[in-house]
Amino acid sequence: MTKLKQLWSSFLVLAVVVVGARAVPITYLESAVAKGAVCLDGSAPAYHFDKGSGSGVNNWIVHMEGGGWCTDIATCVQRKSTMKGSSKLMNKDFGFSGILGGKQSTNPDFYNWNRIKVRYCDGSSFTGDIEAVDPANKLFFRGARVWRAVIDDLMAKGMRNAQNAILSGCSAGALAAILHCDQFKSILPKTAKVKCVSDAGYFIHGKDISGGSYIQSYYGKVVATHGSAKSLPASCTSTMKPELCFFPQYVAKTLQTPLFVINAAFDSWQIKNVLAPTSVDKSKAWKTCKLDLKKCTAAQLQTVQGYRDQVLAALAPVRAATTSGLFLDSCHAHCQGGSAATWSGDKGPTVANTKMAKAVGDWFYERSTFQNIDCSSLNCNPTCPAVSTED
Repeated sequence: MTKLKQLWSSFLVLAVVVVGARAVPITYLESAVAKGAVCLDGSAPAYHFDKGSGSGVNNWIVHMEGGGWCTDIATCVQRKSTMKGSSKLMNKDFGFSGILGGKQSTNPDFYNWNRIKVRYCDGSSFTGDIEAVDPANKLFFRGARVWRAVIDDLMAKGMRNAQNAILSGCSAGALAAILHCDQFKSILPKTAKVKCVSDAGYFIHGKDISGGSYIQSYYGKVVATHGSAKSLPASCTSTMKPELCFFPQYVAKTLQTPLFVINAAFDSWQIKNVLAPTSVDKSKAWKTCKLDLKKCTAAQLQTVQGYRDQVLAALAPVRAATTSGLFLDSCHAHCQGGSAATWSGDKGPTVANTKMAKAVGDWFYERSTFQNIDCSSLNCNPTCPAVSTED
């Protein structure tokens, strides 16, 4: 298996209806096709929409699905034959839970909001925009158009009257929430309270075990393949190379909209693919360790611990912004807000004796600020789930 396939396969987790969660049917945005806003294979964008009620009827949370990226023609061709590249292959129903949950008991601040899960089928964190379509591979790089078409459709369905709104996501979708955060706020009514939430989307410009930065070259390929440069925040691209503006730490420096970051200091995806990517692990010394940290040597665990220091340094602009929120736990996990159990339940981690649901709710409604960093060592927090979660 090639390193790019390994990078992709680590993200490809089937979307299933969560047990006990309300199954929300899929909506295909067929009208977007004429605008060129399509998935990799040319199919229509899709989302799931659970309408708000009562006091939440004019409140909206738009949550973007995660699922990695494709970096070149070969990996994008592979991707278009999956549900991460074609809406024709997506499951028709999606169970809403966690931050999208519809039960007051498990999601007290957002349960009755209009809740939308935007399906991810472009492979660029909703940033691609290339007009030309090569007849040889018939790939459409239109992620940015997909994002705008979905937002425009939701505006027409009532979001133009929003009083409160959140743009959120998990993993690659959470990165998209950061990249589109200011644009989202600019589209919404000026009177609305608009904020963004990133769950496991704070991918850092980190050094890998070779001393280089494989992730920078990887993101460079994503940006080049999808023509993403013009869709990235201009406040960043005006001073930095486009591929660097795929990293939240550089976008956050000029972000105007309040952002809440939920992340694990020992993010399981980042340990595997930023710290110890297969391509630089020539001796395969990290092959077993990065999949199960219990099998790491003492020296490897010290390197993993050092990765936390890189994460803290990258979070500097978030920590410096008084309007930002931060829930940084010391778990070995990825995407923690998608289930009721980890969002607000007994199986979820706490930081400063607080569950992430309360932390985000208090921050959004400004009942209190929340910027808290967990204890410093791996496995120091007994509330961390035993098994890491993925979108």
